Amino acid sequence: MFTLISLPYAPDALSPAISAETLSFHHGKHLQTYVTNLNALLPGSGFEESTLEDIVRNAQGGILNNAGQLLNHNLYFTQFKPATEDNAPSGQLAEALQETFGSFEAFKDEFEKKGTTLFGSGWVWLAADDKGKLCITQEANAGNPLRSGLKPLMTFDVWEHAYYLDYQNRRAAHLAALWPIINWDEVERRYTASE
Repeated sequence: MFTLISLPYAPDALSPAISAETLSFHHGKHLQTYVTNLNALLPGSGFEESTLEDIVRNAQGGILNNAGQLLNHNLYFTQFKPATEDNAPSGQLAEALQETFGSFEAFKDEFEKKGTTLFGSGWVWLAADDKGKLCITQEANAGNPLRSGLKPLMTFDVWEHAYYLDYQNRRAAHLAALWPIINWDEVERRYTASE
């Protein structure tokens, strides 16, 4: 059985990029619903002993939707930290971003563009292939790069519940506000970790 993750920061720690009110609803209500739904669907599914990642790779239908949303949100919420000025990646990740996109700023521009142009609800991801080559993917609904054999590294949630209380319909403003709160040490850890 899966449980709701604890946040590694205080409820108001991400404000003003993400308000305490949004965090309360998004983590405490939306994510809890996916946990509850997935646990209800698991008995008799054949996935009772599977990891969340294996469920996302192999399931279909309601189990995939709820497992995907659970994994996506777990990765999303644990990639943040209180805002810092000049927040930017370093190490191997910074080098890979430079190699793939030309600069960190060019990567940010492309990432925001992919987030604002994703039709409907879903996620925009920074992901890596098995050789460490980076890419940006747009995933509808509960989609995750794992389904394409990629390693998910960082994501922006573009479901309206992630930003509507703070930004209403201004998705682009929400995406631009997230960069100061990205925990690049965590993203780097994901990038360099072996499966």
